[in-house]
Amino acid sequence: MEELSNAELTELIDSLCQSKIEEFAMLGYEQLTSDELWDCLNNKYEKQGMPRLHELVNDILSMKPNQLMHYLTMSSYKKMESADTQEFKPPFLG
Repeated sequence: MEELSNAELTELIDSLCQSKIEEFAMLGYEQLTSDELWDCLNNKYEKQGMPRLHELVNDILSMKPNQLMHYLTMSSYKKMESADTQEFKPPFLG
């Protein structure tokens, strides 16, 4: 079997993510993007390491809307939390 180039692999993954997002849109999740789906998967892979191609395809095609929504919610909370800690300035004593 012939190996895919990086460009071909990227195109394949992008089309799978886009297809999954179209499926989510049919279920009423019209605001989701393929970039958000890919970010969700990358978050998983940061912890576990990059999977084999068949595992990656399975992860994309078996993704449920609630998994992606949970990831987006938690990411939003983390961003808000980090913004709050950056903006915190202790009051002056005295």
